[in-house]
Amino acid sequence: MTDEKRDCFHCGLPVPPGASYSVEINNKKEPMCCAGCEAVAQAIVDNGLDDFYKHRTQSSTKPADLIPAELQIYDNESLQQSFVQQQEGSIREASLILEGIVCAACVWLNERHVKQLKGVIDFRVNYSTHRASLKWDNEQIHLSDVLKAIADIGYSAHPFDPGRLETIHKKEKSAALRRIAIAGLGMMQVMMPSVAMYVGENSDMSDSMYNFLRWISLIITTPVVFYSARVFFTSAWRDLKRGQFGMDVPVSLAIGSAYIASVWATVTNTGETYFDSVVMFTFFLLLGRFLEMGARHKAGQVADELVRLLPETATRLDSNEDGSEKQNMVIASELALNDKVLVKPGETIPADGSVIDGVSSVNESLLTGESLPLNKRPGDTLIAGTVNVESPLVMQVEKLGDSTMLSSIIRLLDRAQSEKPNLAKFADRSASWFVILLLLIALAVFVFWSFHEPARAFWVALSVLVITCPCALSLATPAALTAATGNLTGQGVLTTRGHALEALAKITHVIFDKTGTLTYGRIRVADIQLLGNETREQCEALAAGLEKVSEHPLAQAISHQSGKALTFENLRAESGRGVEGMLKDERGQAVKYRIGSQTFVSELTQAEPPKLEINDASLSTIVYLGAETGWLAAFFLQDEIRREAREAVQKLQSMGIPVSLLSGDNEQAVKSVAEKLGVKQSSSGLLPADKLERLQQLQSQGEIVAMIGDGVNDAPVLAGADVSIAMGQGSQLAQASADIILLSENLESLPSSIVLARRMQAIVHQNFAWAIVYNVVAIPIAAMGLVAPWMAAIGMSMSSLVVVLNALRLKK
Repeated sequence: MTDEKRDCFHCGLPVPPGASYSVEINNKKEPMCCAGCEAVAQAIVDNGLDDFYKHRTQSSTKPADLIPAELQIYDNESLQQSFVQQQEGSIREASLILEGIVCAACVWLNERHVKQLKGVIDFRVNYSTHRASLKWDNEQIHLSDVLKAIADIGYSAHPFDPGRLETIHKKEKSAALRRIAIAGLGMMQVMMPSVAMYVGENSDMSDSMYNFLRWISLIITTPVVFYSARVFFTSAWRDLKRGQFGMDVPVSLAIGSAYIASVWATVTNTGETYFDSVVMFTFFLLLGRFLEMGARHKAGQVADELVRLLPETATRLDSNEDGSEKQNMVIASELALNDKVLVKPGETIPADGSVIDGVSSVNESLLTGESLPLNKRPGDTLIAGTVNVESPLVMQVEKLGDSTMLSSIIRLLDRAQSEKPNLAKFADRSASWFVILLLLIALAVFVFWSFHEPARAFWVALSVLVITCPCALSLATPAALTAATGNLTGQGVLTTRGHALEALAKITHVIFDKTGTLTYGRIRVADIQLLGNETREQCEALAAGLEKVSEHPLAQAISHQSGKALTFENLRAESGRGVEGMLKDERGQAVKYRIGSQTFVSELTQAEPPKLEINDASLSTIVYLGAETGWLAAFFLQDEIRREAREAVQKLQSMGIPVSLLSGDNEQAVKSVAEKLGVKQSSSGLLPADKLERLQQLQSQGEIVAMIGDGVNDAPVLAGADVSIAMGQGSQLAQASADIILLSENLESLPSSIVLARRMQAIVHQNFAWAIVYNVVAIPIAAMGLVAPWMAAIGMSMSSLVVVLNALRLKK
């Protein structure tokens, strides 16, 4: 079988080698380049819109060429399951790819345009990866309406697909290289007649020969302007149509005016020509952007690597009629919930689920930063994108597509990289005004030189237009933010908010929760002391029934203690105190029970508990069980301090950052942990409101506070902290309130994250300083006529490139 080159029947892009996507259209199997095109084409066929393919004249990737029906296909509920996350009510969120982004001004234009649409809740574009996060109300606006609105301003947007992203990167790189090649060839060819004309001015070259060389230069320069430089004109026109001034406006004005003036001089045989300057600064600008594009792709490499973790295929176990199972190789996207999947050693787990057969170890390093493989047994959780190391595992699929942990990580990472810190917002607001100021300065320079030395006025003004670089200002923060968040993600530290690292760099105080944060949270019931007439088994069943509504690690340990949990009515949990419920006794009368802190239960029993016999109080957390009839039992629970906790606390303190421990646990247990870790400030028996009050007291004293917790009752405190950090295995509510999630659960990554955040802040300030100093120095030099236009083009390109390369230092 020959592996001939094929194009996607749907979009026209080349089909990657080895791809097996296809759709039956008009009774014929047609090749597709990726799962995204396959899904869209199949949806078109399923909705009876086959005529789209009959009536179109050619394949095209431009949205303007796609009939409205195709955009409406993206509103299809079944198609959206693969890339849209449904939230409360009609609120939905999706990841998109944007094509046509060339500078930070494009990002600003798209964000501003889409956010103005009624029904769009949020829209953010990551300049480094060209990925966008869209959140909208589906009752007010449909996804197809948003895609059409983006197409109306000259950009292309479509649902994110990892295969297509790679194809777009290759296409973007190929197109850029072609433009550079044409410009470079033109530059070399134009330089030959230009040198001859420079020499001829001081020799006896005839006028006819001089004019002939001008025409030769015009012929060579024309394809450079209309092909290589077209990207600048397209972008500038797009900005001007929206009443905006992006960085390509002065560039296009410089190239266009120099070319038109040179054409006029050639046709009329009067004045100066600037063909050599036109091709040279077109070449250098394109080369600078190409290098910047490569650095940009490298900065967003971590997000791309996460996307590529998922396998293309999976081995599904299907049941035969006789009850036996057969192995079927299927595309991973075709898996459904509750499917049984065989994962062989060395294979990547295709979806989130749990082990139902087999024992092996799984490498989760790319997601959590944990270098050692983790043992997995029946009942244990498996995460999509991780690698099975030793033995075959049979798993049951529980989460797919946008619901998987990997998709959540990618979505949060995109959100963090696209959200703009305060410095970036200021730079974006300033960029447009900067361009307008630049145009006024160029006009003033032209007028000045027209009166003093008219022959030089035009090219001096060109140099002023070209040499300035507002893009370096807009790139200063996003480039550093993308590199830093990528670095941290590789270490198992997921940044979910754009402002998090900016605030983390300024932290002056860190607050730790105890259970599940400084300790492993693997709590066990060490002992049960009976305080009433009930048996141990009865107390365990009562406690398990009450605690089953709670996510707290203490509650989980107690609920797992008994194999039989009684069913209570009117269960009510009080955050930080305990749980209350009603249970009918043998006579059918409802009796109120409580489990939790001593204070909480004593309010029901109306008495102090009997004196307890404690063997090792320093390690015990005590949970009381009682009823209206009196005290029933005391549960002694024990946990283990994380092995890296002491070193993490010491590193923070050595950095001059004080550490506090706030816990709802009993005084003896909290004091013991604080002493072992060297924490000088600790408080026990605190409710969530008490923790929040302590945090706010520190903030009122001017402290910038980071809070680290993992439980449901930590959510209010996390929300109130300047930087909130949740443990990777903590409750979903804690993670939802957090700015940063420690996927690795390694506390030592916290001090290193603060160091990296401070480095990022320093590099952002360096980038801003460089961009400001460059423009302040470059504009006067160009205005004095000391810089030729081609030299100005090099300066402008290098200015942006320096900013991106400086930011890439954060990847190390």
